[in-house]
Amino acid sequence: MAYLTDRKRAIGLGSAKSGTEHHWNMIVSSVALAILVPLFIFTFGPMLGEPHDQVVAYFAKPFPAIVAALTIAVGFMHFKNGVQVLIEDYVQGMMREVLIIATICLSYAAAGTGLFAIARIAL
Repeated sequence: MAYLTDRKRAIGLGSAKSGTEHHWNMIVSSVALAILVPLFIFTFGPMLGEPHDQVVAYFAKPFPAIVAALTIAVGFMHFKNGVQVLIEDYVQGMMREVLIIATICLSYAAAGTGLFAIARIAL
């Protein structure tokens, strides 16, 4: 027979205290992407089909390089957070942790590769 009160049984079983912050980060990154994606399309679009030298010269300018870098960084961080929520909702057990770690590593690797490419062109 346990002599625990309802409150004592509930301690430690409540909110993870990170849901609001995570939701707010998703909202902020969504708004940022709503602004950045059209900017990226309008800066990247004119360069489609152009020779390599023209594209490199165009992305050596600050504005297109900054827009592309911000789009890559914010896009992959939004992807990381969204996939993490998806995995937390639908995967159980040890596979959950493995998939979360794998997608975080994939996201950072892809963002780093994209930012490195932009930096290499711009500098």
